[in-house]
Amino acid sequence: MTSNTKIALVTGASRGLGKNTALTLAKKEINVILTYHSREAEANSIVSTIAETGGKAVALQLDTGNTKTFDGFVVQVKQALQEKWQTEQFDFLVNNAGTGIYAPFAGTTEEDFDRMMNIHVKGVFFLTQKLLPLIKDGGRIINLSTGLARSTLPGYAAYASAKGAIEVLTRYLAKELGERQIAVNAIAFTAIETDFGGGAVRDNPEINSFIASQTALGRVGMPDDIGGAIASLLSEDNKWVNAQRIEVSGGQFL
Repeated sequence: MTSNTKIALVTGASRGLGKNTALTLAKKEINVILTYHSREAEANSIVSTIAETGGKAVALQLDTGNTKTFDGFVVQVKQALQEKWQTEQFDFLVNNAGTGIYAPFAGTTEEDFDRMMNIHVKGVFFLTQKLLPLIKDGGRIINLSTGLARSTLPGYAAYASAKGAIEVLTRYLAKELGERQIAVNAIAFTAIETDFGGGAVRDNPEINSFIASQTALGRVGMPDDIGGAIASLLSEDNKWVNAQRIEVSGGQFL
């Protein structure tokens, strides 16, 4: 491995935005450790695609909503770093893994709420904590948020509240990790054509049309719109960007 090789760990990268992010980073010659929850075949396919273009990638199973699995996962990351790259640390952590829920506030169950908080807040908090020794000084962390933390649509109170917490956590991480020169930012995406949330934005013409009508650029987002933004934020050109919430939305709900 050459000394300038960069390695990113992207959670939830077997589909959607995580998949696009992993592939986009690979195109920019950044190697990838990607995690998947249950889609092992899809994750391995991404690893193969990256290998075909001359890059290196590893897929590891991870449930970001279950903190009890994190110690074992960290051991697997250490092994992958040593076996694949002969190194002990990686450069970039992208906390992407997540799932959505649509439920009116009055109808949100405690189970629904706990699931959102475990995946989007507790999981991100403690996974990042566990991985800190493996992140290089001068590295970067990107946490995924949502435009729904700024604007509101009925039915997303639990999900958006969790992401609001992540935006606050992002600032605290930036403050406390500054002494290690680790920059931490949040990318807030809005409605994207993926299978997220059951694929409603992609597959429901009425929802798609409504979102497009409320977006200055006149369409809903595509995975490439977000993966490219994440890759750009991890470039040397943006090394001085820190503690920011950056919305990538095409100008939605202005």
